[in-house]
Amino acid sequence: MNIKDFRKPEQNINELFLNRWSPRAMSGEEIDEPTLLSLFEAAKWAPSSNNNQPWRFIYGRRNTKNWTTFFNLLAESNQGWAKNAAVLIVVISKTTFDNGKNARTHTYDAGAAWENFALQGSLMGLVVHGMQGFDYDKAKEVLQISADYQVEAMIAVGKKGKKEDLPAYQQEREFPSPRKAIAEIAMEGSFKK
Repeated sequence: MNIKDFRKPEQNINELFLNRWSPRAMSGEEIDEPTLLSLFEAAKWAPSSNNNQPWRFIYGRRNTKNWTTFFNLLAESNQGWAKNAAVLIVVISKTTFDNGKNARTHTYDAGAAWENFALQGSLMGLVVHGMQGFDYDKAKEVLQISADYQVEAMIAVGKKGKKEDLPAYQQEREFPSPRKAIAEIAMEGSFKK
């Protein structure tokens, strides 16, 4: 698959950004601990307000006692493909600074850490797929997440698999998606619909 068949930048950018996308086809193979820790290492270097670093990653690895807990959080539609992931991760963020004051950008900062994580995975040739299709309340309960943290998203990570192993309706969606034009997302002076 040639990324340039699906994605055409309007401006000159590093191909790293074009090459990162969220496939679903994974092989079911495990990934080793150093590989997983490299992803978390990239995430930890994300910028954050007052260097608060509010992001946390709680994970379950394939073939461990934790796997079923994480897998059972997923919506049925995501279980169909995420069953072949090597790791399932719940991303949370601390809603306050250490002094107890409200941290308004905790979600924004956690998003920056997720992006570092995703880019590192892409560079390593891994499938890294973020998702919102899971039970947020159940995650908070079963993972014993304290009240000062907000559940943000889940991530499935694995080695590349075959598109043909996905359910038919997902095979049709297994390609890099395009993006909106710059004119739709960047506005000088004031907001415009």
